[in-house]
Formats: sequence, C-alpha cells, structure tokens
Amino acid sequence: MVAMESQPNTLPDDPDALKAALLEAWAANAVARAIMSDDKAMIAHQKLVIAKLQRQIYGPKAERSARLIDQLELTFEELAGSATEDEMAAEQAMANATTVKGFTRKRPDVRATFPEHLPRERVVIDPPKTCDCCGGSRLRKVGEDVTQTLESIPRQWKVIETVREKFSCRDCEKISQTPAPYHVIPRGWAGPSLLAMILFEKFGQHQPLNRQVERYAREGVPISLSTAADAVGACCSVLAPLLTRLEAHVMAAERLHGDDTTVPVLALGKCDVGRCWVYVRDDRPFGGQVPPAAMFYYSPDRKGDHPQAHLARYSGILQADAFGGYTKLYEPNRQSGLIQEAACWAHARRPFFAMADLEENARRKAAGKKDILISPMALEMVRQIDDLFAIERSINGFGIEERRAYRQQHSAPLVESLEVSMRDACTRATACVA
Repeated sequence: MVAMESQPNTLPDDPDALKAALLEAWAANAVARAIMSDDKAMIAHQKLVIAKLQRQIYGPKAERSARLIDQLELTFEELAGSATEDEMAAEQAMANATTVKGFTRKRPDVRATFPEHLPRERVVIDPPKTCDCCGGSRLRKVGEDVTQTLESIPRQWKVIETVREKFSCRDCEKISQTPAPYHVIPRGWAGPSLLAMILFEKFGQHQPLNRQVERYAREGVPISLSTAADAVGACCSVLAPLLTRLEAHVMAAERLHGDDTTVPVLALGKCDVGRCWVYVRDDRPFGGQVPPAAMFYYSPDRKGDHPQAHLARYSGILQADAFGGYTKLYEPNRQSGLIQEAACWAHARRPFFAMADLEENARRKAAGKKDILISPMALEMVRQIDDLFAIERSINGFGIEERRAYRQQHSAPLVESLEVSMRDACTRATACVA
C-alpha cells in the first residue's frame, strides 16, 4: 500500500503506476473512514443500550431520561446511516485496489426476525436443468436455501360505490328501496378505515392534519384541510358517548393513579406549554379482574382548578404527587365524598435521585463542567426505596390480603428504618446550621 505521506520525489513517474498508487491511497482512506464511522455507530448503540437498561433498573427520572433516550436514538440513527454509506463507499473503492485489506462492519447484535403473524409469499426460482459441472440432466433435489425479505405493499386507495336499486310496484306505483347502510358520519365521504387512520395519525402519531393531507395529495388523493378537519370534528362528536362511558368506568375505581405531564402546543409565533392530566384505573397489580383504563384531559396551564374539576365527583383513593392542586381534594368535609391520599414513592424518590445522580455527573465531566456534589445520604435513601420497589414487584398480582401480610412482614421494617435514617439526617442538618 502506498502511503499518503510519501514525498513528491518518491512518487512513480509512470502515469499508470501513479494512477494505481492514487487508487490504493483512495481505497485506504475510504476503509479508514468506514472503520471510524463504524466505531462511532457502535459507541452510540452501546450508549443507547446502557441508557435503556438504566431506565429499566432505576425507573423513569421524570421526563429527562425519556428525552435522553430519544436523543440517543436519533444520534445512533444518523451515525448508523453514515456508517453504512461509508461502508459501501469503501467496498467500491476496494474494487479498484489490490493491496488494501478488506473491511467488515461490526453491526450491533440484533436478529432480523419477522413476526409469525405476517403472511408468507413463497417464490420458487426455476431450478437448473443441467449440471453445472458435467452438463448432465439427471438432477434430483437434495435441499433448498430460503432467504426471507421483508416487503411492504404501498397503501391502496379505492372508491366504494354502494348501489341501492329502486323498484316500482306495478299494483300501487309506490317506490321501494333498501335503506341506506349505516355510516359513521351522516352523508359522510370517508369510510371507517380512512377515518380511523386520520384519527390515529393525528392523536396517536401526532401528525397534524396539514401534514396528512399533503401526503395524501402526493399519493394522488387530494383532500382539503377543512374537509379533513370536519371529519375529525364529526368523529369526536360520534365518539362522545364512548368517551363518557370510559370516563364513568375510570372514575368508578376504588383507587386512581393520577399525574400530569407537559405538552408542547403550537401558538402564533411561538410554542406554548400545556398540560396533559392522566388518571389510570388498573387493579391488575392487586389481583383485580376489572379491565384497566386511562382518562386523559388537557389544560393550557397547571392550575389546581383542573384536577379539582376532573375529580369533582370522585371518591376513593388517589395516588399522586405532592402537587398543591390536589390539596382541596383531600379535605375531610368534601361534599362529593372523601378522597384518601396515597403518596407516591416514585415522586418521593426523585429529589434523592437528583442528589445522587452519578450519570449526570458523568455527563457534566465529559462536557467539562463542574461536578455536582453527591450526597451519601441520598444514595442510601435511593437504595432503601429501591428495596421497597423490589418487594412490590415480587407480589405483583397477588390478592389484597396476601399483599398486606407480605408488606407487614417485609416492607414495614424497611419503612421504619427509612424514617429513622431521615430523622437522624434532619437532626444532624439542624445541628450543623445551629
């Protein structure tokens, strides 16, 4: 291989030899670039795997860990695409080189398995008629090699014409006709599958209607934005009774889990931040047989009036964070009935985790920033709360009495120890301040 740093007076004078040297150097440079891109992609993949494993072990840290994983996935996506592009460029360069060592990319260990529910289409290539060696025609099958390729069929659009023939009575001259079939939207133009796709794209995939209609137009089906918006509004009206039934089912629960999260909202010239309030009914961890369900509400801000309105007629157990907007719901003289507060251990754990966030310190160190002081007490608090979580996972799905007995035996001593540790820490902190 000819080195790129060779002096000009050592390069060959023959044009063909000089061309060959340049091709070798070009191939070597392409291979080096492919190796570097491959290494970056592998590092990004390992960081992503580590972040996902840490999230599984330690649980969600507010929304920060989710945003971190999203950013890591985006980084890995870009680096993996660049690595594949550089790999193919290296293969093309090596085709014209003779002394450059080949390169094999180290892809992440991800098995390309296809779900069993997908239909299979068997395509059999015509077998050879004669032997490739001797030309004989006496061939017999001894096996086969099967290569599976995942394929996608482009979306198909069609217009369904529903014909209702009219008949005239020869006796009374009256017209008889079969009633029109049921349609989701009266005099609607869109079928149920199309309506479901529009709603899912908008609310499930967060694709605004203007993006959807642009894509439909590129597929040869122009739909105006106002027409699509009318369909969404009509569907919301049609689904209102179902929403009412779902809300009644959730609010009839003996216990609810409530929380809120931020929602970016497009506004004129800026992006506002709204709130999505979620109330979950799920008795499966307690051995319950009632179907789980969740109710979502939106508000433009985080005022306490919103959860108070959502739970105005609810009475039972509410597990939530210490947001002050819930305070009025726990008043003993509440007209709609008593709501018993069940404090959330996950929210109680967050401030301790923040003070013991080793991962954040590692990121700050890599960025050249000053380390955050890690509290030994916070580390111990996180460890003890994680032990409580481990106990809960071990009794998930057990009956109420079984869970109560197991908690009294295993969780109660841990909670008592946790309280002693926290009171001792507060006493020491007060003494230091004094």
